[in-house]
Amino acid sequence: MIKAYLKNDRVVIWDLENSKDIFEKKYFGRLKDNRLELALVEAAYLIEKKKISLFDNKKKMKFEQFFEYCKKIDKRFELRYKIYRDLRNKKLPTRSGFKFGCDFRVYAKGTNPMKRGKKTEKEHTKWVVFAIPDNYEMTFVELSRAVRLAHNIRANMLWGVVGKKNINYVQVKFFKP
Repeated sequence: MIKAYLKNDRVVIWDLENSKDIFEKKYFGRLKDNRLELALVEAAYLIEKKKISLFDNKKKMKFEQFFEYCKKIDKRFELRYKIYRDLRNKKLPTRSGFKFGCDFRVYAKGTNPMKRGKKTEKEHTKWVVFAIPDNYEMTFVELSRAVRLAHNIRANMLWGVVGKKNINYVQVKFFKP
């Protein structure tokens, strides 16, 4: 297992040689100078899958401890993590959607989301995903804003609906009669 270290709202891996597979083949994290930085949801997933071991200073953290830590930092963490885990378990490359104003951007299977430069239509974000609980109530303005966002980046809008026992995805498209 690769050692990772907790740094506030990020997890850092200093061993770049052994973390190539995580970054280059599985598309986790972001390379910065001499380290690989993971978002909390990425780190939680990799800890749960026993790909990394996490340390806070010199003390090893268990998955449950880290999960509770993440819930204190991000009030929507549990909800977001369930969606993230579901998408990753389906082998879909999933990245942060922060820059697009959503929870996640998801790519088709086999796509490299790290590719720079000109992309084919298949290589663009396929879905933007918002994680919501099954009792969520939204306004038409919120719905319209989300669908417009997805339409503008040539992606499909998905609501990842987290229920007590299952996860469902609802796709909403912009339609002009």
